Amino acid sequence: MTHRLASFPIVSLLLLCLFISPAFAGDKKTTYDHINLSVSTTDEIENDTLVVQLYTQKEGQIASNLAKQVNQDIKWAVQQAKQVPNITVQTLDYHTTPTYHKQSQDGWRVKQSLRLTSQDTVAISQLIGELQQHLMIENIRYKISQKRRSEAENRLITQAIDAFKARAKLISKTWEHSNYRLVQMDINTSGRAVQPMFRAQASMEINAVNAPPLEAGKQTIQVTASGTIELL
Repeated sequence: MTHRLASFPIVSLLLLCLFISPAFAGDKKTTYDHINLSVSTTDEIENDTLVVQLYTQKEGQIASNLAKQVNQDIKWAVQQAKQVPNITVQTLDYHTTPTYHKQSQDGWRVKQSLRLTSQDTVAISQLIGELQQHLMIENIRYKISQKRRSEAENRLITQAIDAFKARAKLISKTWEHSNYRLVQMDINTSGRAVQPMFRAQASMEINAVNAPPLEAGKQTIQVTASGTIELL
């Protein structure tokens, strides 16, 4: 009686193996004839948005007086900028730091920056010239607007997927398979600026009221489609 009962666990184990084995076999089969491939499409897109950062900075003995002067300059600049349509105005970090001479504090430096963003290059260039009566240019850079970037990426995504399909068909044909199926795919986008950023030199003075010459330049947008196919 004891020997007959002991055989039950062995039979149960054999039945369990019979149920599990086909599942393992099916999983293993899906790894057959898998090929990884990747294609990229690129395009150079012209920048259409200008971003300008200006600042005012005062140095002296009394920090409260310096802060008042800086506030007046920024307030004036904001008022001037808001009179020009289609320009976004943003005030940036405000800094008060001590100044030193021969390792001893001799005063204070107060600085605040202002950022202007616009797609109207003519209007913002004229505004830069006006604002340099009281502010100095910190940097100027171009970028692609989100709308233009999205349009370019959508177009390149379509091209990348079409190129992926063509490459997959070529591989299937070369390996003498009638077709393929897509197992998985990743789409990645990236952008690289071609036009370098303009940065003001330390020698630039406030009386240089003419805006610097500007050239929009382009950015290279790239879309990569990478994935795995299974030959059928």
